[in-house]
Amino acid sequence: MSQKFDLQSWMSARRAEVEATLKARLAPTDDDPGRLLEAMRYSVLAPGKRIRPVLALGAAEAVGVSSGEPTRLAAAAIELVHTYSLIHDDLPAMDNDDTRRGQPSNHKAFGEATAILAGDALLTLAFEWLSEAGVLARTAQEEGRWARSSRAVGFLHAARALARAAGAAGMVRGQARDLSGQAPKTLHELEILHREKTGALFRAALEVGALAAGAPATDLAALRDFGDSYGIAFQHADDFEDDEHKGLAAEAKPRVKELAERAVASLSDLGPGAEPLRAMARALAAR
Repeated sequence: MSQKFDLQSWMSARRAEVEATLKARLAPTDDDPGRLLEAMRYSVLAPGKRIRPVLALGAAEAVGVSSGEPTRLAAAAIELVHTYSLIHDDLPAMDNDDTRRGQPSNHKAFGEATAILAGDALLTLAFEWLSEAGVLARTAQEEGRWARSSRAVGFLHAARALARAAGAAGMVRGQARDLSGQAPKTLHELEILHREKTGALFRAALEVGALAAGAPATDLAALRDFGDSYGIAFQHADDFEDDEHKGLAAEAKPRVKELAERAVASLSDLGPGAEPLRAMARALAAR
């Protein structure tokens, strides 16, 4: 691909794939006790950037796999985990936020109990979807549609990567650190927080996309490194725009470009299929 790569068109197309999967899989039903599904749909289908599932699709493309149904379903599963984390983060016992994505937060619209259940349901549904994606991949492999023999097995590793990112080694650990009352005092401490609370799911998005595509170990490592650098840079950029961590803002702002450039460099051995990811990192550096 040339430097004239149209990032906006590519991202719009990938977002549309994710949105279509989410809407089709979370269709409304008359059998909805306690408005659980309604609460799930309320937060999942609210307007969002869908950065994490788009990154997963970009990782698959980077190793030469277009977004078939298993890959799209795996990518959508990441958005479910992200949305669950937002619902729970907004709860009064956590960050106590009244709004999210331009509308009342889930617990404001449905009550705390239903919001907790909606988050729980989304987290578990994510792994149901990821498991189903593996089954779909296995079926297609047996029918001879995919040449990569390791691709179906890759979904098992993808599930492990997503669980690790979402749990006590990643997002939950980061949230616990954030709630500890000990605000980061140095840039190093801030980046530890960002790597856990935000960066872990970015890294997992790249891993899930790569593993779903049957990426070889060297490509998987490169994409994992991309996700790690990109995720921290993304949170630094968001903090600066939202005026968070004011005392460290001057130190953190130059790190956005530095980390974004590191993300691009990590893809140096990948071919033109990785250009969407490179373009995303360059766009982040320019924020």
